[in-house]
Amino acid sequence: MNAGDTGFMLICSALVFFMTPGLAFFYGGLVRRKNVVSTMMACAAIMGLSVVMWVLFGYSLSFGGNHAGIIGDFRWFGLHGIKMNEAGPYASTIPHLVYIAFQMMFAMITPALITGSLVGRVKFKALFLFIMFWSVIVYYPMAHMVWGQGGFLAEIGSVDFAGGNVVHISSGVSALVFSIILGRRRGYEQTAYRVHNIPFVALGAFILWFGWFGFNAGSALAANGLAAHAFMTTALASASAMMSWMFIDVIKDGKPTLVGASTGLVVGLVAITPGAGFVPIWSAIIIGALVSPICCGTISLLKGKLKIDDALDAFGCHGIGGVWGGIATGLFAKHSINPVARWDGLFFGNYRLFVAQIIGIVVTVAVAIVGTLVCLGIVRLFTELRVDEKAEKVGLDISQHGESAYPTFNGLDS
Repeated sequence: MNAGDTGFMLICSALVFFMTPGLAFFYGGLVRRKNVVSTMMACAAIMGLSVVMWVLFGYSLSFGGNHAGIIGDFRWFGLHGIKMNEAGPYASTIPHLVYIAFQMMFAMITPALITGSLVGRVKFKALFLFIMFWSVIVYYPMAHMVWGQGGFLAEIGSVDFAGGNVVHISSGVSALVFSIILGRRRGYEQTAYRVHNIPFVALGAFILWFGWFGFNAGSALAANGLAAHAFMTTALASASAMMSWMFIDVIKDGKPTLVGASTGLVVGLVAITPGAGFVPIWSAIIIGALVSPICCGTISLLKGKLKIDDALDAFGCHGIGGVWGGIATGLFAKHSINPVARWDGLFFGNYRLFVAQIIGIVVTVAVAIVGTLVCLGIVRLFTELRVDEKAEKVGLDISQHGESAYPTFNGLDS
């Protein structure tokens, strides 16, 4: 084992952990005043739930053993048999526990992304139960299929450096399905939903940006040149996407906005995630520049024409951004950068990786849709999904948690 790699991966694990509080601020700033606490509480509760589940059985199901390339087993239940000074099967230069900790942070932020589509009307009990079942039915199998030994998608040659399929497409598609089943917020077409705290949004976005360097660079699993490469593609794609979204704002409204710039940098991070350690550095500019109009157009379609209330655009940003990132990896990946990619991308004359990426995306979408419907069916056996009209009108902060983010504020809600 290597002390430098171990220290690097522990720092990256802490950076990825910090992303979920960053997401709480990002989402919390975007919602109305009366739903700030409930929105941030959703992320906080998931932080606790995901850690306990991961240590008990989540890691073992994701990375322990292999059954049909879909799921692991319970060999490491409660981390039984894992010693603190031994390397695991996935990284030879760091302790097995460090790899477990790093992956635990992915299992934490992924379900938290879903909550953005549901704000203002989902019952906390229903959300808590849903995340518990979703982690088992969707996340753990996806992590195994993409990253586990013998995983189905890994075996066919599909690649995902840091979570385009596992994290973003799975959560984004599930968010869309849940939001459709849950229904629109009351008065959706008559109410103007304004961002209530732009500094919160920017703070959250910048924390996400900071943490994402651990998210992507850490996925090299060592302090080496591949980590540095992923760091640079991450920085470049997010910067390119931020400027692209600012340009869209200027075209649409004549002014760049901080919310737009924050959203742009986040979708840029999403788009580069699957290919950060596979694509040339120059291609990150293209990936970032194109993801903003792709996501912005999807959001306008969903909210404008289809009237789907994906409240904070979890699908429009993470689902669609992840899809584009997976496709872009199939276009630009180079075997010489990372031999995990068996073939060069379509841009360099080989179609096989591109086809494998499309299959991976389709499988992920299917697993997310079916898994979400199954989870919702189970949750409905225990509780209703949605709060009643009075609770929604008062706000979920008071009705679900008995707290107010701004107890001295007496004005009208924005």
